[in-house]
Amino acid sequence: MKIERRSPDTVMRLSRLGSLHQSRLSFMRQLTRRMAAENWRFERRVFDINQAGVGYAVYTAQGPDHAYSLVAFAHDLPSDQRSDRVIAEAWDATFALFDGVPDANDIERLSQNVPVQEAGRISERELSMSRANRSVRLWDHVVSCLADGLQPDLDMIQSVGYLMRTTAVYGSGKFGAADRSKIADRPECQAPFQVEMLNVYLIRNFVRDLVQHMALSRNPDAAILDSNIARALGIGNSTGLGMAPFLVNHPVLFSNWIMVREEALARVRGVARAEPQAVELFLDLWLRTKEMVAGWSSEHPLQRKKRSDLETDVKSIDEWLGQNHLNKAYPWDQLHKFSNHLSEEGQELLNSLMLEPYPELVDGLASCMADPYQADFILDGAMRLDVLRDVLKEVFGWACAIDWTAREADARAWYVSAEKLEPRLGERYDEPIMDYEQPLSPGRDAVRALNDLEAWSTDQSVAAFLLAHPEHRHVIRRAQLSQIAPYGEIRDNTISADLKPVDMLRAKLSFFGATNFDPRSDRWVRICMYAGAPYPEELTSQTADLWVYPKSAA
Repeated sequence: MKIERRSPDTVMRLSRLGSLHQSRLSFMRQLTRRMAAENWRFERRVFDINQAGVGYAVYTAQGPDHAYSLVAFAHDLPSDQRSDRVIAEAWDATFALFDGVPDANDIERLSQNVPVQEAGRISERELSMSRANRSVRLWDHVVSCLADGLQPDLDMIQSVGYLMRTTAVYGSGKFGAADRSKIADRPECQAPFQVEMLNVYLIRNFVRDLVQHMALSRNPDAAILDSNIARALGIGNSTGLGMAPFLVNHPVLFSNWIMVREEALARVRGVARAEPQAVELFLDLWLRTKEMVAGWSSEHPLQRKKRSDLETDVKSIDEWLGQNHLNKAYPWDQLHKFSNHLSEEGQELLNSLMLEPYPELVDGLASCMADPYQADFILDGAMRLDVLRDVLKEVFGWACAIDWTAREADARAWYVSAEKLEPRLGERYDEPIMDYEQPLSPGRDAVRALNDLEAWSTDQSVAAFLLAHPEHRHVIRRAQLSQIAPYGEIRDNTISADLKPVDMLRAKLSFFGATNFDPRSDRWVRICMYAGAPYPEELTSQTADLWVYPKSAA
């Protein structure tokens, strides 16, 4: 039975995008599978850090053809300077991912620039620059316990999930780093964000070594952190509005991510009979997922509501699974249809989970997640206006139902901070920002274009229309791109009074492979990365994938 992919009208709503979960296609898991399959080698080349926790370290990952080195700088940061905000000027640790193996001159150059982050500049020899802060309460607890010869409290470890959290991972040309085009043809870099995921993977290794070093600095006979407890620790991340416009600004790339996920889901739903081993794996991962859900905490009302809905969903799913449906015809399609009465959070959790038993159907699709067009798409000026009108209505028909004269419909405006060069979201009618507005409301702009098209005959061309109305060029380009990127447009209002940008953040972070989403407001979120993942010395084909469903560390 051929199952069609879900419609963009269903998938590309903000509430659903804000309910996505990690999956086999997540970028972290793609990386760990590749590194294990290719037998990457890892080496700690330098660890020159004193008893106060100040110094630098170098960790090298050697792939089949290229080496990548994390250069980490550890700092003694006063507590009153520790902040996750982008305006911070000091951090507990700062990092650069070097293309190759740095020499002494490289280290000296980086030591003058990386610790000051935006105030410095790196070079095309570096692929990314990042920084991180300690989770102070857990950091102090772990160091103290180990120094006293004890293991840290497992409940406390699991409630926080990380010893350090990054507040930015910059790459792709920012602050002087190499452009993506320099490495895009390397097999290990062709999937999206592999450089950034490697950066975080190596940071996690450094953080484990640093916390152990600080305990040994207090007491040479300190306990060694238990490997199971260490494995339960990931790297936290604080992500704010700077990430949200990415999804709007990269419609082809985002469409490829969603389309691949939807194709994978359709393939699995089309499986006529589930082999016993597939059912066994799914049920095992479901048990582990329930433990993760039980440990997923947040104080924010947005996430507490999602968590409450998900707890209700878990009971319904358990009841359905207990009726032996997975041994019937087209079990995954039946599970998908059953999930339609669950919350979107529960639906998307199941949609990710049912991909797990089928690497042969899913994993090969990962090669389709990059954007081969990038900036090369040429607008078709010869397109007739009747064709353009039809395309605009097909992609942005939802926007035609919105009363754009109502202040609540365009209450917000996106702009770029002159100080930090980061996207911001302001109140259109309360702040003097309209002259600086970024084109991040395709729905509103498509309706404006459709209104102006009413005065034009259908047989005229896009080129003629744009000569008279150049302000519509960007949304017409988006409409034409939709023909190769059907999932490229968020089919919701991105400037409304009730917009929750955190939905956009979560959509992107789910493809990274993030877990433990913990919104701190509707504009920024904390997550965890690589919790449960094997460290370099543990990385094998057996450990490289399902670590995201960790078993108890007890």
